[in-house]
Amino acid sequence: MVSAVFHTPLEAVAPVAPAVAAVPHPKPSVAAPLAPAAVEPARPASPSPWRERAAGFFRGVLPPLLGLGFLVLVWSLVAGSSDSGIPTPLATWAQAVGVFSDPFYQAGPNDQGVGWNVLMSLQRVAVGFGLAALVGIPAGFAIGRFDFLSRMFNPLISLLRPVSPLAWLPIGLLVFKGANPAAIWTIFICSIWPMIINTAVGVQRVPQDYMNVARVLNLSEWKIFTKILFPAVLPYLLTGVRLAVGTAWLVIVAAEMLTGGVGIGFWIWDEWNNLNVASIIIAIFVIGIVGLVLEFGLIKLATLFTFEEVKS
Repeated sequence: MVSAVFHTPLEAVAPVAPAVAAVPHPKPSVAAPLAPAAVEPARPASPSPWRERAAGFFRGVLPPLLGLGFLVLVWSLVAGSSDSGIPTPLATWAQAVGVFSDPFYQAGPNDQGVGWNVLMSLQRVAVGFGLAALVGIPAGFAIGRFDFLSRMFNPLISLLRPVSPLAWLPIGLLVFKGANPAAIWTIFICSIWPMIINTAVGVQRVPQDYMNVARVLNLSEWKIFTKILFPAVLPYLLTGVRLAVGTAWLVIVAAEMLTGGVGIGFWIWDEWNNLNVASIIIAIFVIGIVGLVLEFGLIKLATLFTFEEVKS
């Protein structure tokens, strides 16, 4: 006996859904706020090499050029007036080419090239300044080290230092009976005061703790000088040397105008007697350039021996 099973069409078409286990829905929770992402600061763009070179040019080269251009402009305006008597920059340049084409000629005792005159002036400055350093630097250490000497010589320094160096020139002519030693004497007397004063001030500003340690260790005076005083006073000493050299180079020109002989000062006075104003202007530039070279050399020397930045 066969039993027949009948299915409806819907049962034949609709698939049977699989049984899915009921998953409980998680409870809503408050989410923690997200920490802001660390933002890296923007790095400044490095300037290009040509911009750095251009900036260096504008800072170091352009201002001096503008200053020289301003000087030449004012000079041209003054020389352009009808009654000034001052040669133009072009005329002075042409004269300078002739002067420096043979700077070491010799046509007589009082007719020599500008090179010989500059060398003679530098020789007088070196001798006078060297003598002043031999006397002034030890005197400055002694005056600054010992209170009795300080009270003894301070009135004399205060009295004699303001005297113009040229006021000592007649005394030199009277004592030494010659123009050259009188000029050296003038350099000596004007160079000695800056070195004495700056050295003494440097010694007096040495910290007292250093001297107390030296007293406790029972150091000799030579040890105190070489190990404590000299290293501490060296910046002040070099400042005095710079001031003394600058003053000496200023004074030698005026002294040579009065004493005669060979020298840049006498060369200026001789050119004035010949009414050669262009050569006088050339001599002014030569004096300025030589003084600038001396100042630059002393600044480099000071930076080699001190830890402080020495500025012009």
